[in-house]
Amino acid sequence: MRVIVCAEEEASLGEVLKEELFPGRSGSLFGIPVNPSFVTAFWLSVALIVLSLIFRFLIYPRFKTTGVPGKFQCLMEKAVEAVENFMKEKSPHSTTWIGMLSFTACLYIGFGTMCEVLGIRAILVDINACIALALVGYGTMLAGGFYGNKAKGALGVLKDVTMLLSMSFRLFGAMIGGLIMTGLVYYYVFLMWGVPIVVAVLFSALHAIIQSYVYMTLVGMFYGEAVEPRFLDGSTSSEIKRKNKRKEGI
Repeated sequence: MRVIVCAEEEASLGEVLKEELFPGRSGSLFGIPVNPSFVTAFWLSVALIVLSLIFRFLIYPRFKTTGVPGKFQCLMEKAVEAVENFMKEKSPHSTTWIGMLSFTACLYIGFGTMCEVLGIRAILVDINACIALALVGYGTMLAGGFYGNKAKGALGVLKDVTMLLSMSFRLFGAMIGGLIMTGLVYYYVFLMWGVPIVVAVLFSALHAIIQSYVYMTLVGMFYGEAVEPRFLDGSTSSEIKRKNKRKEGI
Protein backbone atom coordinates (compact mmCIF):
# COMPACT_ATOMS: atom_id res chain seq x y z
CA MET A 1 0.00 0.00 0.00
CA ARG A 2 1.48 3.32 -1.02
CA VAL A 3 1.09 6.33 1.24
CA ILE A 4 -1.25 8.79 -0.42
CA VAL A 5 -1.14 12.44 0.59
CA CYS A 6 -4.12 14.20 -0.95
CA ALA A 7 -3.40 17.48 0.76
CA GLU A 8 -0.45 17.84 -1.62
CA GLU A 9 -2.00 16.15 -4.64
CA GLU A 10 -5.29 17.34 -6.03
CA ALA A 11 -6.81 13.93 -6.65
CA SER A 12 -10.36 12.87 -6.00
CA LEU A 13 -11.16 9.86 -3.86
CA GLY A 14 -12.39 8.01 -6.94
CA GLU A 15 -9.10 8.59 -8.77
CA VAL A 16 -7.09 7.44 -5.76
CA LEU A 17 -9.09 4.23 -5.37
CA LYS A 18 -8.99 3.60 -9.12
CA GLU A 19 -5.20 3.84 -9.06
CA GLU A 20 -5.01 1.40 -6.15
CA LEU A 21 -7.48 -1.10 -7.64
CA PHE A 22 -6.22 -0.93 -11.23
CA PRO A 23 -2.49 -0.11 -11.15
CA GLY A 24 -1.95 -1.47 -14.66
CA ARG A 25 1.56 -2.55 -15.58
CA SER A 26 3.26 -0.18 -13.18
CA GLY A 27 5.64 -2.89 -11.94
CA SER A 28 8.72 -4.26 -13.65
CA LEU A 29 10.20 -7.78 -13.71
CA PHE A 30 13.52 -8.16 -15.54
CA GLY A 31 12.69 -5.03 -17.51
CA ILE A 32 9.24 -6.27 -18.54
CA PRO A 33 6.29 -4.10 -17.39
CA VAL A 34 3.89 -6.24 -15.36
CA ASN A 35 1.25 -5.91 -12.65
CA PRO A 36 2.87 -5.16 -9.23
CA SER A 37 1.05 -8.16 -7.72
CA PHE A 38 2.79 -10.43 -10.22
CA VAL A 39 6.17 -9.10 -9.10
CA THR A 40 5.28 -9.89 -5.48
CA ALA A 41 4.00 -13.36 -6.42
CA PHE A 42 7.15 -14.18 -8.41
CA TRP A 43 9.67 -13.17 -5.76
CA LEU A 44 7.62 -14.69 -2.94
CA SER A 45 7.48 -18.01 -4.84
CA VAL A 46 11.25 -17.91 -5.37
CA ALA A 47 11.81 -17.11 -1.68
CA LEU A 48 9.53 -19.92 -0.50
CA ILE A 49 11.21 -22.46 -2.81
CA VAL A 50 14.70 -21.43 -1.66
CA LEU A 51 13.70 -21.49 2.02
CA SER A 52 12.06 -24.89 1.53
CA LEU A 53 15.24 -26.33 0.01
CA ILE A 54 17.36 -24.85 2.81
CA PHE A 55 15.00 -26.30 5.41
CA ARG A 56 14.89 -29.75 3.77
CA PHE A 57 18.60 -30.26 3.17
CA LEU A 58 20.29 -28.14 5.85
CA ILE A 59 17.92 -27.77 8.80
CA TYR A 60 15.70 -30.87 8.78
CA PRO A 61 18.63 -33.37 8.92
CA ARG A 62 19.70 -31.69 12.18
CA PHE A 63 16.37 -32.39 13.89
CA LYS A 64 16.63 -34.74 16.84
CA THR A 65 14.88 -38.10 16.69
CA THR A 66 15.76 -38.92 20.30
CA GLY A 67 16.11 -36.76 23.36
CA VAL A 68 14.68 -33.29 23.91
CA PRO A 69 14.07 -31.37 20.65
CA GLY A 70 14.88 -27.68 20.32
CA LYS A 71 12.35 -24.85 20.29
CA PHE A 72 12.44 -24.41 16.53
CA GLN A 73 11.93 -28.13 15.96
CA CYS A 74 8.98 -28.13 18.38
CA LEU A 75 7.46 -25.14 16.58
CA MET A 76 7.76 -26.82 13.17
CA GLU A 77 6.38 -30.11 14.45
CA LYS A 78 3.42 -28.37 16.08
CA ALA A 79 2.64 -26.46 12.88
CA VAL A 80 2.77 -29.61 10.74
CA GLU A 81 0.78 -31.56 13.30
CA ALA A 82 -1.91 -28.85 13.44
CA VAL A 83 -2.36 -28.90 9.65
CA GLU A 84 -2.32 -32.70 9.59
CA ASN A 85 -4.97 -33.00 12.31
CA PHE A 86 -7.09 -30.36 10.61
CA MET A 87 -6.98 -32.26 7.32
CA LYS A 88 -7.70 -35.59 9.00
CA GLU A 89 -10.96 -34.11 10.17
CA LYS A 90 -11.87 -32.74 6.73
CA SER A 91 -10.45 -35.57 4.62
CA PRO A 92 -9.98 -38.71 6.76
CA HIS A 93 -9.49 -41.04 3.77
CA SER A 94 -6.54 -39.14 2.26
CA THR A 95 -4.47 -36.50 4.04
CA THR A 96 -0.88 -36.57 2.73
CA TRP A 97 -1.22 -34.66 -0.55
CA ILE A 98 -3.98 -32.31 0.57
CA GLY A 99 -2.05 -31.57 3.77
CA MET A 100 1.06 -30.53 1.82
CA LEU A 101 -1.00 -28.41 -0.56
CA SER A 102 -2.86 -26.69 2.28
CA PHE A 103 0.33 -25.94 4.23
CA THR A 104 1.96 -24.44 1.11
CA ALA A 105 -1.17 -22.41 0.32
CA CYS A 106 -1.23 -21.06 3.89
CA LEU A 107 2.35 -19.83 3.55
CA TYR A 108 1.65 -18.34 0.12
CA ILE A 109 -1.56 -16.57 1.15
CA GLY A 110 -0.21 -15.53 4.55
CA PHE A 111 3.09 -14.03 3.42
CA GLY A 112 1.54 -12.73 0.21
CA THR A 113 -0.91 -10.73 2.32
CA MET A 114 1.34 -9.65 5.19
CA CYS A 115 3.87 -8.15 2.76
CA GLU A 116 1.41 -5.26 2.39
CA VAL A 117 2.57 -4.05 5.82
CA LEU A 118 6.00 -3.40 4.28
CA GLY A 119 4.48 -1.29 1.52
CA ILE A 120 4.61 -4.11 -1.04
CA ARG A 121 1.45 -4.74 -3.06
CA ALA A 122 -0.37 -7.86 -1.88
CA ILE A 123 -0.78 -10.80 -4.26
CA LEU A 124 -4.47 -11.53 -3.91
CA VAL A 125 -5.65 -8.02 -4.80
CA ASP A 126 -5.15 -9.22 -8.37
CA ILE A 127 -8.08 -11.35 -9.60
CA ASN A 128 -5.67 -13.47 -11.66
CA ALA A 129 -3.89 -14.65 -8.50
CA CYS A 130 -7.21 -15.57 -6.89
CA ILE A 131 -8.28 -17.53 -9.98
CA ALA A 132 -4.91 -19.32 -10.03
CA LEU A 133 -5.31 -20.41 -6.39
CA ALA A 134 -8.86 -21.56 -7.06
CA LEU A 135 -7.70 -23.55 -10.11
CA VAL A 136 -5.01 -25.27 -8.04
CA GLY A 137 -7.54 -26.21 -5.37
CA TYR A 138 -10.17 -27.32 -7.88
CA GLY A 139 -7.62 -29.30 -9.90
CA THR A 140 -6.50 -31.07 -6.75
CA MET A 141 -10.09 -32.02 -5.91
CA LEU A 142 -10.64 -33.26 -9.47
CA ALA A 143 -7.48 -35.38 -9.41
CA GLY A 144 -8.36 -36.71 -5.95
CA GLY A 145 -11.88 -37.61 -7.05
CA PHE A 146 -10.57 -39.51 -10.09
CA TYR A 147 -7.88 -41.27 -8.04
CA GLY A 148 -10.30 -42.27 -5.28
CA ASN A 149 -13.46 -43.04 -7.22
CA LYS A 150 -12.43 -43.00 -10.89
CA ALA A 151 -14.86 -41.35 -13.31
CA LYS A 152 -17.69 -41.19 -10.76
CA GLY A 153 -15.56 -39.17 -8.35
CA ALA A 154 -14.32 -36.83 -11.07
CA LEU A 155 -17.88 -36.22 -12.29
CA GLY A 156 -18.91 -35.43 -8.74
CA VAL A 157 -16.28 -32.67 -8.60
CA LEU A 158 -17.20 -31.36 -12.07
CA LYS A 159 -20.77 -30.82 -10.90
CA ASP A 160 -19.43 -28.32 -8.34
CA VAL A 161 -17.71 -26.15 -10.96
CA THR A 162 -19.44 -23.06 -9.55
CA MET A 163 -17.23 -23.50 -6.51
CA LEU A 164 -14.31 -22.38 -8.69
CA LEU A 165 -15.93 -18.99 -9.25
CA SER A 166 -17.00 -18.80 -5.61
CA MET A 167 -13.47 -19.36 -4.30
CA SER A 168 -11.96 -16.88 -6.76
CA PHE A 169 -14.32 -14.00 -6.01
CA ARG A 170 -14.40 -14.72 -2.28
CA LEU A 171 -10.64 -14.28 -2.05
CA PHE A 172 -10.65 -11.29 -4.38
CA GLY A 173 -13.57 -9.56 -2.65
CA ALA A 174 -12.07 -9.93 0.81
CA MET A 175 -8.68 -8.58 -0.25
CA ILE A 176 -10.14 -5.69 -2.25
CA GLY A 177 -12.31 -4.74 0.75
CA GLY A 178 -9.20 -4.39 2.91
CA LEU A 179 -7.39 -2.46 0.19
CA ILE A 180 -10.26 0.02 -0.11
CA MET A 181 -10.50 0.50 3.66
CA THR A 182 -6.77 1.18 3.93
CA GLY A 183 -6.94 3.55 0.97
CA LEU A 184 -9.75 5.51 2.61
CA VAL A 185 -7.74 5.85 5.82
CA TYR A 186 -4.72 7.16 3.90
CA TYR A 187 -6.88 9.53 1.86
CA TYR A 188 -8.30 11.60 4.71
CA VAL A 189 -5.68 13.87 6.26
CA PHE A 190 -7.09 13.71 9.81
CA LEU A 191 -6.60 9.92 9.81
CA MET A 192 -3.06 9.92 8.44
CA TRP A 193 -1.23 9.99 11.79
CA GLY A 194 -0.97 6.67 13.62
CA VAL A 195 -4.27 5.22 12.40
CA PRO A 196 -2.91 3.80 9.08
CA ILE A 197 -0.30 1.75 10.96
CA VAL A 198 -2.92 0.08 13.14
CA VAL A 199 -5.37 -0.40 10.27
CA ALA A 200 -2.75 -1.79 7.87
CA VAL A 201 -1.38 -4.32 10.38
CA LEU A 202 -4.85 -5.28 11.61
CA PHE A 203 -6.39 -5.80 8.18
CA SER A 204 -3.32 -7.57 6.78
CA ALA A 205 -3.04 -9.95 9.74
CA LEU A 206 -6.76 -10.73 9.78
CA HIS A 207 -6.84 -11.32 6.03
CA ALA A 208 -3.76 -13.54 6.17
CA ILE A 209 -5.27 -15.71 8.90
CA ILE A 210 -8.89 -15.76 7.76
CA GLN A 211 -8.26 -16.32 4.05
CA SER A 212 -5.74 -19.10 4.75
CA TYR A 213 -8.23 -20.80 7.05
CA VAL A 214 -11.13 -20.44 4.60
CA TYR A 215 -9.05 -21.79 1.71
CA MET A 216 -7.85 -24.76 3.78
CA THR A 217 -11.37 -25.53 4.96
CA LEU A 218 -13.02 -25.40 1.53
CA VAL A 219 -10.31 -27.35 -0.29
CA GLY A 220 -9.98 -29.95 2.47
CA MET A 221 -13.74 -30.46 2.79
CA PHE A 222 -14.44 -30.86 -0.94
CA TYR A 223 -11.30 -32.96 -1.47
CA GLY A 224 -12.37 -35.24 1.38
CA GLU A 225 -15.80 -35.62 -0.19
CA ALA A 226 -14.24 -36.38 -3.59
CA VAL A 227 -11.90 -39.14 -2.35
CA GLU A 228 -14.40 -40.72 0.04
CA PRO A 229 -15.19 -44.31 -1.04
CA ARG A 230 -18.56 -44.61 -2.79
CA PHE A 231 -20.96 -47.54 -2.96
CA LEU A 232 -22.79 -48.87 -5.99
CA ASP A 233 -25.69 -46.48 -5.51
CA GLY A 234 -23.31 -43.54 -5.47
CA SER A 235 -23.70 -42.79 -1.75
CA THR A 236 -20.66 -42.25 0.46
CA SER A 237 -19.81 -43.93 3.74
CA SER A 238 -20.68 -40.80 5.73
CA GLU A 239 -24.10 -40.68 4.07
CA ILE A 240 -24.66 -44.34 4.97
CA LYS A 241 -23.77 -43.59 8.59
CA ARG A 242 -26.20 -40.67 8.70
CA LYS A 243 -28.99 -42.81 7.27
CA ASN A 244 -28.30 -45.55 9.83
CA LYS A 245 -28.38 -43.02 12.68
CA ARG A 246 -31.75 -41.72 11.45
CA LYS A 247 -33.10 -45.27 11.35
CA GLU A 248 -31.83 -45.96 14.87
CA GLY A 249 -33.45 -42.73 16.06
CA ILE A 250 -36.75 -43.75 14.53
